[in-house]
Amino acid sequence: MARRRRIAYRKKQQNRFSMFLVSLVIVMILVLVGVQSATLRDKINAKQAEAAQLDAEMAAEEKRALEIEALGKEVQTKGYIENVAREKLGLVYEDEILFKQDK
Repeated sequence: MARRRRIAYRKKQQNRFSMFLVSLVIVMILVLVGVQSATLRDKINAKQAEAAQLDAEMAAEEKRALEIEALGKEVQTKGYIENVAREKLGLVYEDEILFKQDK
């Protein structure tokens, strides 16, 4: 009978030790999952910020494209060509008289 008690006591000790090891493994897995989820959350936030920045850049480039298109249409008008010829090249019509001021 004493022998049975010793065997039962050993099994009880082994069961406690096994439960401790299983609990330890579960806690380690939970810690690893927590760390990985925090890392992934940081990556997600960084990618969202990057996406927002790229969206803003895209909107700016689309606006710039519209401005360039409008400028392209304006450059092709006769009035714009005359203004550039007068201001930058100093050209005048044949029958025009120029008056210059002395400074």
